[in-house]
Amino acid sequence: MINFLLKTILLPAGLLLSCMSCSGEVIEPLEKDEAYYLTSPFYFPPMTYNTPDNPVTRNGVELGRNLFYEGRLSRNNTISCGFCHIQENAFTHHGHTVSHGVDDRIGIRNAPPIQNMAFLKRYMWDGVIHNLNEQPIIPITDVNEMDSSMPDAISKIKNDPKYKRLFKAAYGDENITGERVLKALSQFMASMISADSKYDRFRQGKEKLTSEESQGMALFNQKCASCHSGELFTDESFRNTGMYYNNQFKDAGRYRVTLDQNDWMKFRVPSLRNVEYTAPYMHDGRFYTLEAVLNFYTDSVEDNPNLDPALKQNNHVGIEMNNQEKQFIIAFLKTLSDKNFTSDPKFAE
Repeated sequence: MINFLLKTILLPAGLLLSCMSCSGEVIEPLEKDEAYYLTSPFYFPPMTYNTPDNPVTRNGVELGRNLFYEGRLSRNNTISCGFCHIQENAFTHHGHTVSHGVDDRIGIRNAPPIQNMAFLKRYMWDGVIHNLNEQPIIPITDVNEMDSSMPDAISKIKNDPKYKRLFKAAYGDENITGERVLKALSQFMASMISADSKYDRFRQGKEKLTSEESQGMALFNQKCASCHSGELFTDESFRNTGMYYNNQFKDAGRYRVTLDQNDWMKFRVPSLRNVEYTAPYMHDGRFYTLEAVLNFYTDSVEDNPNLDPALKQNNHVGIEMNNQEKQFIIAFLKTLSDKNFTSDPKFAE
């Protein structure tokens, strides 16, 4: 039964295996090759993660976890990846509309959740990154986030006995390079698979949805699934959803990458898994509740030449929903919450 429900990806073995205590503390590594098994439900899409280029290993993931929470990767040693990606909020920056970085500098975008990255084709709100191995370089070097450089970050950890041990366990020697830092972070992010929500148990025949949740799922499939499709609840497309241009952040989305006017205010469709935990919403965090998001789609979508066709049908702009239908949809969205993912110690600091 478990083989039917889960498809297991066995990745090429690494060099050494760290022996872990019950508390998660790294003990002396064992001289034994060990791959890290990435598992996902049978209904998930195929993995896009480039495993031959960066095979996921136990020691690589553990190194990546340490680096994910390492403040010394930032210019003033205060901002880590985990600062803006908090586990209990599905690795988002809860309470902040946009990310905050060194010296309390403010970014221009809401920190997206980190989950199921091994299945995606593009990263960031504008899709500028296509390879998970390269994604961490953006926050590390961005002036409003970590404001550092790879040489500076490496200079601060290269003589740390802990990192010498971790890099040797993961790569066979103590040489700390920018490429190895990025690949270890990538391995850790690839391991962050969220697939244990009530919806997943429903898909696997282990649990039933309530009447409200079932009605919400039907309404969601009718009104929302043209963009939030598939088991990750995103088609990974870029769409203009009729949001006003925020003059404070001056962010036109995909246009910043392509300089094509047709991409003006198009942003990547986010996954809705764990959406209950990831407020505030949208690329600039303008909405603090799911109710506010749905109210926007019924009442406040701005018509413009780039507006996505899904939001302009039969001379109607937006999505038609009454208040009861909105509550049913929200009830369904909450079935996508994976509490175990947000409390799993293997992802914790």
